[in-house]
Amino acid sequence: MRKFGDICKLSDLKVGQKAKILSLNIEKDSLKKHLLDMGLTTKTIVKIKKIAPMGDPIDIELRGYELVLRKCDLNQIEVEVIK
Repeated sequence: MRKFGDICKLSDLKVGQKAKILSLNIEKDSLKKHLLDMGLTTKTIVKIKKIAPMGDPIDIELRGYELVLRKCDLNQIEVEVIK
């Protein structure tokens, strides 16, 4: 489990952990725009709600709603663990 202040990928977090988004390192412009439109912007606080039994997809909570994304997409988002 990552500790407070660690910098890692969003896909590295465990259920219940919270983090602040630092950057979206996504090369595909359409995917980056889609994630930004869904609220995944820098400084946004996200929480890992659930992880599927095989590890993919991952359910996250942000801005008062839940969003399910593929692990490969979350692997491109750099975060700082806050809790």
